[in-house]
Amino acid sequence: MRRRLGGRARDFAKRLPLFSLQGRSIQSVIMWSFSLFILLIVAFVSVLLYNKFSRTAEQNVMLSTQQIVDQVSYNLEDYVDGMAQLYRAIEQNMLTNGQLIDAGESKQLDTIMSSRDDIVSIALFDDQGQLLRNYPALPVKESARVLQQSWFHAALRVPDHLSFSLPHVQNLYKGTYKWVVSMSKGITIMHNGRPMYVVLVVDINFKKIEELSSRISLGKRGYVYIIDEGAGNIVFHPQQQLIYMGLRQESVEKALTSIHSYIDEPEGVKRLNTVKSVDNIAWKVVGVSYLDEIMTTRSDLNRYMVQVVAVVLVLSVLISMLLASMLTRPIRRMGSTMKAVERGDFDVELPIKGLLEVVQLSSRFNLMLDKIRQLMKQIVIEQESKRKYEFETLQAQINPHFLYNTLNAVVRMVGMSRNDEVITMITSLSKLFRISLSKGNTSIPVSEELEHARHYLTIQQMRYKNKFKFTIEADEEALSCFTLKLVLQPLIENAIVHGIEYMVDEGEIKIRAGVHGDQLLLEVADNGIGMSQQQLDNILSDRAAKTVSSGSGSGVAVHNVNDRIQLYYGVQYGLAFESEQEEGTTVRVSIPVVRTNGEEDKTNGEQDHTDLS
Repeated sequence: MRRRLGGRARDFAKRLPLFSLQGRSIQSVIMWSFSLFILLIVAFVSVLLYNKFSRTAEQNVMLSTQQIVDQVSYNLEDYVDGMAQLYRAIEQNMLTNGQLIDAGESKQLDTIMSSRDDIVSIALFDDQGQLLRNYPALPVKESARVLQQSWFHAALRVPDHLSFSLPHVQNLYKGTYKWVVSMSKGITIMHNGRPMYVVLVVDINFKKIEELSSRISLGKRGYVYIIDEGAGNIVFHPQQQLIYMGLRQESVEKALTSIHSYIDEPEGVKRLNTVKSVDNIAWKVVGVSYLDEIMTTRSDLNRYMVQVVAVVLVLSVLISMLLASMLTRPIRRMGSTMKAVERGDFDVELPIKGLLEVVQLSSRFNLMLDKIRQLMKQIVIEQESKRKYEFETLQAQINPHFLYNTLNAVVRMVGMSRNDEVITMITSLSKLFRISLSKGNTSIPVSEELEHARHYLTIQQMRYKNKFKFTIEADEEALSCFTLKLVLQPLIENAIVHGIEYMVDEGEIKIRAGVHGDQLLLEVADNGIGMSQQQLDNILSDRAAKTVSSGSGSGVAVHNVNDRIQLYYGVQYGLAFESEQEEGTTVRVSIPVVRTNGEEDKTNGEQDHTDLS
């Protein structure tokens, strides 16, 4: 089972483009593998850091919001404590030993009123709501309903306890409409010799509380508002008018029941609400932060991470390109060296330097090249030996062939008692062999080759009873050139046997030697019966040579002459035929112009023992 799953995994990996290495260069594989590896690592680390940083950012925002809200709460507590102390100072300056002090004797109240711009008014009412004294001394409105005021009820309900009212418009005195918070307390005093329950109220300008709250900003849109823990009324809100008009709402119920923080979504936007109680006044400070601003911080972090990943990716690609180039440079150098070897340059050699594997591979490559050079030298030597042996074999085929035909003619003439002609033929034959031996040399001067042809024609002319005549012409420049020996004899024999022998009229053979450019041209022409186009096309083919060799021997001789020339001089040289039936045949031999016998020094020492002179 495990083996089957492993095989499926390998098959799946092979189907992926990343794992398909077919046709890819090592440099690209190294570069992209290295870049992908770095990218995966960076992406993995970035995701981890992003999650960590985003959580840290959220925690920092929540902590910062909590700290701000706590600071507002502490400021309010300090302010309320300060106002409570101020209230006690006012109370002490209005009462002495429970007795109400005359207005003229309480000059410190005037000092307090003048030095504190947040104190709007101070008033003392009896339990029936009648004004006993106030600072400043302003007339009370006839419509003022003191008994219905919330601060008055709070003072009566909890005697000797300082109460703070909700913000409201002061409506006790004529001509004043200030936004205030009333501090009230119910106390018992002696008035006119009898105890009296009175309410001391100090109206504080709400501006100070507003400043303490409105200066705080939580992000770009965040804010702080204050609610009353008892009734859940909003004490302060930066958009108080919208709240009163019902155009804006806050989740006050959650704020009353929450201890630390909660998330709401009143208008389709998520908000973080942080709550802190103001202990000495029974208020709660609620800080509102918009989560999309926190997400903006996260998106900024995300954008920064993307930029970091992009920069790292670019750097990794550049570094991987440099590294891949450095690692594959020896392989590319080896590839160019192999191309040079492919073009036939075996003298190249790879430098032995670089990494250990490269050094080992270069050493093995150089050893391989050295072995190839040695094998090539050995092949050249073997080919030269093979060429020499083939050449000698072809030459050995021609000499016995000619001797066989000539001796047949001599036998026939002896049978016919033509002794004088026999002597002439044998004399010419001996001169022929003297020239053909040529002290073992493969090439002879053109003049000797033409003399050899003349003796051969003389012998054949006697054999065929003067059935043909011949002429030999040669340029002076061509006589000093060298050619392979026994080139013309097979061509002349072929002209006699296949061109003239079956003619009724007298035949004619013309032999010519000349130089054209850098080529020596030998030409044998006859006026015999000629050849068909098919015979002309196949005369030098192996199939034609084998077919002819089963009959007469001249086909073999012509084929061997062409092979000798091409083996010795190259395939661009050899025999060329032109023929028309009933018109005759012309054979041209093309070989390079050679002025010296290149093989004389090489072969003399080997074949001097064959000289019969």
